[in-house]
Amino acid sequence: MLSILNNPASLAAENQLSITNNEMQSTLLQLSSGSRINSGADDAAGLAIANGLEANITALTQSASNANDGVGALQVADGALAQVTTLLNRAVTLATESATGTVSDSQRTALNAEYQAIQAEIDRIGSNTNYNGTQVFTNNPTSIYVSDGTGNTTQASDFISVTTGLLSSAGLLGGAATAGLAFNGLPVADDTVTIGTTQYTFVAATAGTDTLPAADAGTAGDVVIDNTTGETTAQQLANTLANLAAAVNGSAGAGTVYGGSPTPNALATASVSGNTVNFTATAAGEAYITENGSLPSTLGADNAGGEAFLNGGTFTAGSTSDLSTAQDAQAALASIDSAIKTVASLRGNIGAGINRLQSASNVISNQVQNLTSAENEITAADIPSTVANLTKYSILEQTGVAALSQANQMQQLVLKLLQ
Repeated sequence: MLSILNNPASLAAENQLSITNNEMQSTLLQLSSGSRINSGADDAAGLAIANGLEANITALTQSASNANDGVGALQVADGALAQVTTLLNRAVTLATESATGTVSDSQRTALNAEYQAIQAEIDRIGSNTNYNGTQVFTNNPTSIYVSDGTGNTTQASDFISVTTGLLSSAGLLGGAATAGLAFNGLPVADDTVTIGTTQYTFVAATAGTDTLPAADAGTAGDVVIDNTTGETTAQQLANTLANLAAAVNGSAGAGTVYGGSPTPNALATASVSGNTVNFTATAAGEAYITENGSLPSTLGADNAGGEAFLNGGTFTAGSTSDLSTAQDAQAALASIDSAIKTVASLRGNIGAGINRLQSASNVISNQVQNLTSAENEITAADIPSTVANLTKYSILEQTGVAALSQANQMQQLVLKLLQ
């Protein structure tokens, strides 16, 4: 039927041409971007999966970078310890020479001067070796975070930790003494631990946090008692002891977990093992630890705060090592031999950490490769198929335009009837 009111054939041709044009645009977008999914409308489920994989890949790529940075830091430590071994080997020569009876006292003075210089250089290496502005030799573990972005950051499996420990001539050659302070439960506010003349006072945290109240942030020696919501008492104790160790060592955290500016205690350093804070005397001389402001009447007994000394309240930095006499040189030889073994053991521990980080980096690289391949399968456009579609839609678009033109001309036939 001929009609001038409506043109169904033209409408059908127009609708089909619009569909073809949309498909053509989608095909051109796929070819120009190389991606099959350019909006959520293309494949909502595939987009969700691909975005999740992309997040995994991004996290893993950074984790590989973290592992490589950790390898760099540990290699710096290993290189420094290699130089310490060289210095200790020279010290063996000096001590062996000083120990013999054919060397005069004046000659031993010269030998001892070089030996003391070696100890000073070991101290310099221990205190000045840095990586990215952070001291390498410390009791605080170097924790490398490696994850695919989906794990809980509190999981131990997400961290690879290596502790280099403090490095000093007193620690290697002078037999630096240690003392431990065990905690049977969380300390309470106003409990104190004193090292030398420095007092550390436990302070209640801001409710539900591990942060000092603002009023205590500037007070040197105030240490926060962890009260983070959702943590167990064991977790809160571990964090609290870590806060105390951070305050003693002057490490990061001032104004958050302890008050005042970061200032290391001159007489001792601290580390945490389980529910015990271990203190190591520095080369500065004798150090003493007190509980609640004074030495407990019975060492090892619990006091009001729940702390207990493990091996006494007083400890010293240990005897000095020198080559002033043949007897001193012979004693020094034993210390040097022990120091060489200690350094070798530490280098082995660091080497194991390096190997583990390199292994983690290799595994992560393999994961990134496989996840990238999986994401590519979901998002990448099938170029041969897309080119074929482009040809198809190009032809359909041309035929659609021709059909629409023909449909529009059909109404012109009405005029023939009026002639």
